[in-house]
This record gives sequence, C-alpha cells and structure tokens, in this order.
Amino acid sequence: MALRVAVVGGGPAGSSAAETLVKAGIETYLFERKLDNAKPCGGAIPLCMVDEFDLPPEIIDRRVRKMKMISPSNVEVNIGSTLKDDEYIGMCRREVLDGFLRERAEKLGTKVINGTVHKLEMPNNDKDPYTLHYADHSNGKLQGDAKTLQVDMVIGADGANSRVARAIDAGDYNYAIAFQERIRIPEDKMAYYEELAEMYVGDDVSPDFYAWVFPKYDHVAVGTGTMRVNQAKIKQLQKGIRERAAKRLEGGEIIKVEAHPIPEHPRPRRVVGRVALVGDAAGTVTKSSGEGIYFAAKSGRMCAETIVELSNSGERALTEAELKTYIKRWDKQYGITYLVLDILQRVFYRSDATREAFVEMCADIDVQKLTFDSYLYKTVVPANPITQMKITAKTLGSLIRGNALAPAEYFPVEPIITK
Repeated sequence: MALRVAVVGGGPAGSSAAETLVKAGIETYLFERKLDNAKPCGGAIPLCMVDEFDLPPEIIDRRVRKMKMISPSNVEVNIGSTLKDDEYIGMCRREVLDGFLRERAEKLGTKVINGTVHKLEMPNNDKDPYTLHYADHSNGKLQGDAKTLQVDMVIGADGANSRVARAIDAGDYNYAIAFQERIRIPEDKMAYYEELAEMYVGDDVSPDFYAWVFPKYDHVAVGTGTMRVNQAKIKQLQKGIRERAAKRLEGGEIIKVEAHPIPEHPRPRRVVGRVALVGDAAGTVTKSSGEGIYFAAKSGRMCAETIVELSNSGERALTEAELKTYIKRWDKQYGITYLVLDILQRVFYRSDATREAFVEMCADIDVQKLTFDSYLYKTVVPANPITQMKITAKTLGSLIRGNALAPAEYFPVEPIITK
C-alpha cells in the first residue's frame, strides 16, 4: 500500500515533518487553519538551525551578536565577546519563517489544506484508517465546508491546545503564558538594538521566567512569560518590563499585542497507536530559556525520519512500538539538555537574590562561552574538567554572595532525575 500521512498544524514542527515525508515519496497532507498566522514568539533561532534547515538570509530579520542581561537591581552584564565573526542568534518573525517552511513543503508535493481539524476519529483496530473531520476554509468562508480525509498515520503538530493530543488522550501538561507587544520605536532607538537583544529578570517582570526586548525587522518585540496564568498578573508583568525598558522605548508605538500558551514539560503520552505528537503539542519547549522553534522543527523532522526509515519510504504504516522509536531517539539526544535547563530554572529563577546571582555569573567568560556554544549548536558542550570546576566554583560563589543558597529541600534535583 501507499502510505498516507496527515500532519495537523503548519508551524515549524508540522512543515518540517511534511517536508521530510514528501521527499521520501509519502503521500502527505498538511492542515493549517491560518496561513498568515503570526504566532506570539520571541522569534530567536540558533545558528545551527540556519544550516540544518537550509534557511535563506532573508528569513532572518536581525543577527544578534550581543546580549544584555539585566538583573532585578538593573545591573547590566554584556554578553557576546566570545562569539566569532560569523556567529549570531537569528531573530525572525514567525509569519515569515512559518510561511517559508510551509511553502517549501508544498512545492515539494505536500498537499496543503487550509482547514481546521475538528475531530480525529479513531479506528477500532491497528489496520483501519484514521478519519479526520475538518472545515475547509479555501472557499473564504469563516465556517468552511465540512469534509473528511482518511489516512494511515497522523502527526499532531497543532500546538499547546492540540486537538490531536486530546483525541488520543495524550494527557495534560502545565503551561506558561507568553505575552508580547510589538513596538515600533524611533530610528535612533532602533539603532541601539541593531545587533543587541535584552533579557530582564526580576519579580517585577516575571516571578518564574524572564522578560525580553528582541529586535525584529522594523520594530522590537517586548514581552514576558510566566507560569502564573492569570490575566491581571500578565498585564502587571508587561507593565513591569515596559517600565524597566522605558528610556529605550520612548516614542514607541504598539503595533501588535499577542499572547500564547507555552508547554512546561512533555505530555505523558507522545505516541498512541499510529499517531505521534511533535513541537508544542508534544511539549518540546525548554525550561530556563523557553526556546521552542528549533526543537519544534527538529522533533517534526525526527518523527518523520523515523516513519520514512521504518516504513521503508512509505510501503506500510508503523506500529505503535515502531513509532515510539522517535521518542526514544529524541529523549536520548536531548534528555540531558532538558534536565539541565530545568534545574537551572528551579535554582536561578526562584527569587530576586538568585536572579542577581545568575546575572553575576553570566559576566564570566567561561560561562558565556559554554552557554553560547550550547545554544548556537545545540550540544551539551563538555568543557574540560578544569573549566568545569571553575564554572561550578563561580556558580556557588555567586549564589553565596547573593545570599541565594537555600536549604537542600528547595533544590528539587532528585525528583527531576528520578521521574
């Protein structure tokens, strides 16, 4: 039989999965409700993604080579001196990046459907097809035309509120909220952000995360994130970041306001039957940095590569056990990265004292190099033992000076490792 796969969601995860499948000759359908979707997002991508996903220069709005970390007491630490001339963090608008990836998948042969998937009908056995019930919006009507599609396998790339996840009873996860304003500022103010992004920490901007000012094409993205999902709290935190960055945003005009849920950890079940979850639907956002774009695209690609490989390029559908190979590979490659970032968030984002210690630690060149290398190339870079010992000593020193070391019970390392 010729394998038919439906990918629900046309963001980086879904488009990357569809591209990989269709290149192997698999009949691929990609569903996206809003083809001009501009997801609220910091929009930072690591250098390795540019090469790995063959992104053209015009996708990148800004090449950030300097980062300013700003502590609760407004101590500023400049980061970036360790970067080589050709190294940078890419800043992009999601509507541009997502549109490019989706259109590339379509040009390769993916059947893109402008539709909303309302229901995934499950088969009674492991042979019969899955039936997708969806509203086709290609006629321009808001309600769309009711249609169905039968496929052998499904990839859920439909975000934090995934209907595919609900259909397979994938389980819930905690989520944070990212709130962001796009602000167009005067040219002289914009020049300051030419190659610079800012990260602010403090209870006034986020009790458990950070706030940011990231440069984009002709504006800056100013936002914050928190796990305390409450509208009044979000507004208060956004007011906090606007006040902290007020001088640099003077004369600015808000051109867009946006908010979006961000998963805090993977779903309990990411593969059920012949259905797999990727990206935000699976819960691939990292702690501490809150990064999601690269890991979404990578999870989509890895899932599709597993399907291509084990189906012998589309000769048959995979079993649940075979499809779970994608999860095993993913956890093996990135499990330690998620663990380390989870611990960092729990240790350093607990209080303003620990945040002061965190910013102080970021001033260290060894820490900067390790951090940037890990971010840009997505490897947990093994520093040599002497450097590693130095970094550990400096971390503890910063925490002690910031009066930030708490009793052992506040460092929930063991539960993280054993869960």
